[in-house]
Amino acid sequence: MLASRVRSMLDSLNARFFSERNEKVAQTILLLVTALILTVLVVPGQNFHTSQYNAGEIAPADIKATQSYLLEDPVLTEKKRSEAEKSTPFVYDFRIVNGDELQVRFTRIFALLHDLRNQGAIDREALLNKLSRELGCPVTAVELASLEKIRNPRALLMEISRVADNVYRNKLVNDKSVFNEDRRHGIVLFESQTGRLFGAGDSSITAIDLKDAAGIVREMRFSGIDRKEAEVIKGLFLKALKPNLTRNQAATDAKKLEARSSIPAVVYQIKRGEMIVREGERISDEQAIKLNKIYSSSKGVNRFLSGLGIFTLILVLFYFPYRFGRKNIRKFNPVLKDLLFLSLVTVLLFLFLKFAFIVSSAMGILFPQINTDNYFYLLPFAAGAMIVRIILNSEVAMVYCAVTALLLGVLFNGNLEIVIYALLGGIIGAHGVRQCQYRGTIYTAGLKISIVNVALAIPFQILSDNLFTSQTLYIIIFAFIGGVVNSVVVAGTVPVVENLFHYTTDIKLLELASLNSPVLRELMIRAPGTYHHSILVGTMVEAAAEAIHANPLMARVAAYYHDIGKISKPLYFIENMSGGENRHDKLSPSMSALILISHVKEGVELAKDKRLGVPIIDIIRQHHGTALISYFYQKAKSAEDPDARNVDERAFRYPGPKPQTREAGLVMLADCVEAASKTLTDPTPSRIQGMVQKIINNIFIDGQLEECELTLKNLHDIANSFNRILSGIYHHRIDYPEPAFKVSGRKKTVEDSDREQTKTPSGRGEEDKKTGGEDLKRLGLHR
Repeated sequence: MLASRVRSMLDSLNARFFSERNEKVAQTILLLVTALILTVLVVPGQNFHTSQYNAGEIAPADIKATQSYLLEDPVLTEKKRSEAEKSTPFVYDFRIVNGDELQVRFTRIFALLHDLRNQGAIDREALLNKLSRELGCPVTAVELASLEKIRNPRALLMEISRVADNVYRNKLVNDKSVFNEDRRHGIVLFESQTGRLFGAGDSSITAIDLKDAAGIVREMRFSGIDRKEAEVIKGLFLKALKPNLTRNQAATDAKKLEARSSIPAVVYQIKRGEMIVREGERISDEQAIKLNKIYSSSKGVNRFLSGLGIFTLILVLFYFPYRFGRKNIRKFNPVLKDLLFLSLVTVLLFLFLKFAFIVSSAMGILFPQINTDNYFYLLPFAAGAMIVRIILNSEVAMVYCAVTALLLGVLFNGNLEIVIYALLGGIIGAHGVRQCQYRGTIYTAGLKISIVNVALAIPFQILSDNLFTSQTLYIIIFAFIGGVVNSVVVAGTVPVVENLFHYTTDIKLLELASLNSPVLRELMIRAPGTYHHSILVGTMVEAAAEAIHANPLMARVAAYYHDIGKISKPLYFIENMSGGENRHDKLSPSMSALILISHVKEGVELAKDKRLGVPIIDIIRQHHGTALISYFYQKAKSAEDPDARNVDERAFRYPGPKPQTREAGLVMLADCVEAASKTLTDPTPSRIQGMVQKIINNIFIDGQLEECELTLKNLHDIANSFNRILSGIYHHRIDYPEPAFKVSGRKKTVEDSDREQTKTPSGRGEEDKKTGGEDLKRLGLHR
């Protein structure tokens, strides 16, 4: 009753909130809720909590660190960082400049004045603005008048180039006194053109400022220019000089910050389990510092930040492996129900392990001779990955195992041994329950985990230098029992998951494989030809699946149910006509094709109604792919059809999708081969082999197998398997001697009667060939 209520509640939730339109929103909500619950479970709950301690007080109880701490000394840390910051050199931007650059700017000015001189009326304001932009400094009306008086500036330009070279060769700064002070502290030059740093901390670098440059400019000599005009030109030249060595304050601050950040914090190291003070002892200054540091690190703000960090870590660990799997792993495609299942399994597993962690800490009081850490080897770390492998597939189980192993390390205070132990145990456990058809397989996988657990426990003891101690014996015993605990947890959980989430495991498939199931009995009664066809297809795909190492049980069960959609209209399919009238003779080709196509949709709906499971439903939907119903398509295109030119091929193709798995591809191949085998008039092994090869080739050429993982070698093995099965079905028998009896005055044997019954009438052979050809055409093939 409770399980029924839970199922109905899940169905209603799925219908209301988990519609396809809101699936992404639902996934996001599920991710956030799961991460929040796991954060509450993972955040350490046994941190040190007490009031402030002062030196000289008496410790009320034994106090030891429940986890490892690195506690910062802020005073000493700040002192070292300030020293590093003060020793950081100043960064100066250095730009390589020569006289040609300034000469080019003055050349452009004189060229501009020459061009405008011939234009007559000139807008002086606009001209001044243009000259200022060209020269890189403001040009006054007086300076413009002086420039206009110079008719031949060649000598002037050469002098400008010479003096500019002389100035920039010495490196020009704004203020030499500030530069000299920075130089004594240490400077670094950054060459902007090449991005090169040089002169790190060099105090020998010299430079001149604008005052020194003015002295050099005053020594300029201009031939053919009035002295007054020459002074104006010198002033303009001095304004055009720009420092090529300037302090980069932003880069200097960044360097100081980098130097400050490079100094690590000075910390006190307190290891997990370290005894800080015992009951009744007087607290020393050093102990008071340690206790107060632990107390301050355990305050609410710190715990909130710790929880926020773990919450973010869980989101990252869940989201990015999920995205990687969706993009790169073919069979990694969990739907919303799968994600809900994974979340529930993860939360329950962590809740159980959290409870076990607390209990194991208390066990130290009852059994002081056993180290409390040894109890971890009893815990079922691999149970989650095993359950996911049984319910879903190997790909999802591997990603799940990798993610949860990392989170388990966080749960157990960053224990790397737990990560390795959980990861390897999960991998072995998931591998051990592949194609789990019997409950005993789970316990066998548990024994494999036990062996791996022991194999890991011994090197862990060697690394901790505790191999030859009494604890090693406890650890080996606990590690072996831990594998059995995993199998017990999985065996008890899987049936509950199957019931709640309606998953189809291999164990469930064995139940569906029973020929007494209600769906198959209804198929046998209403469509006996389809039932017999499905049984033969099941036999063929099971043998072929074993040959190519696919899932034989999944393939056989899917073959049994692949045509259950024919139950509603059995007489429209040739295997159920029993020699009566062909109902398609009275229908148009398009209507006949529509009826044939509808059996796929009706089969899917019936499978959903009977809860056969997603894998079976997918194979029912895919077992025809997008194949063409060629018989009715050709009939529609025949000359007798007046609308032959308007026939749409898509109306005569199954809607698909094409087979996505090897099992679905096997069902498609076996379905066509078994149906075509009924058209052989003399099914000898050679004819069967030719027919099988021809049908597989046609399906391959039509592109129906391009989305599943069947290789050419697989197709060769499948063909051999089909040949073996069909040759066994259509084998010849020997004639047995029977007693004679009298008929119409002469002796007649049963053998004679059999021969008369099987004797082919005249012209029957050609008719059989013709009928066989038409049957093949209905399959979409040609002889």
